Amino acid sequence: MLDVANLTKEYATARGPLRVLDDVSLRLVRGEAAAILGPSGSGKSTLLSILGTLESPTSGAMMLDGGDPFRLPEKDLAAFRNQKIGFVFQDHCLLPQCSVLENVLVPTLVAAASDYEERARALLEQVGLRDRLDHLPAQLSGGEKQRVALARALIHDPLLVLCDEPTGNLDRHSAETVASLLMDLHRRAKSILLVVTHSAALAARFPARLEMTDGKLNPQ
Repeated sequence: MLDVANLTKEYATARGPLRVLDDVSLRLVRGEAAAILGPSGSGKSTLLSILGTLESPTSGAMMLDGGDPFRLPEKDLAAFRNQKIGFVFQDHCLLPQCSVLENVLVPTLVAAASDYEERARALLEQVGLRDRLDHLPAQLSGGEKQRVALARALIHDPLLVLCDEPTGNLDRHSAETVASLLMDLHRRAKSILLVVTHSAALAARFPARLEMTDGKLNPQ
């Protein structure tokens, strides 16, 4: 379960504290999916950064998989993030010098298990890239790069998958392909899926839609 209660985030400015998130609460269980919409600057990406433990909140609480990750030492928090949370960004963030298969395996480099290559190959087959394993990112289309990013996000079978504008840089056809794959992979994995998007077409695929305005999160 992801359980967020009264989350607030403030940044210090010359004019005083700037509140970006204002008393945000959210609860999702494994298998559930939600889309967050809202104007630029409303706090959507900041919320995802905190849920992904990349930033800490000013106040409030977050529980994931029965514990508060922000109480962990930094080294343990990094391991928790690597194992429990998958990320897909608007920019695919692939390593240009690594092959498709190597990019998917990047999150496993600190793990001791040896069966990740088999899982990576299976994931790449699921996203339709079985014949692209040895290609470099420069040899792929934008949609193909984002499909590699999807496979990479799922390599550890994470409890929580966070996507920030996953179709924002894609043409309509590629966006539809990536969106369909995202929803299909989510149904198979039964993870918790949370997507920030400006795309009404992508948001329409989600059973739950939330709107963020001025740092507040409410059902749409």
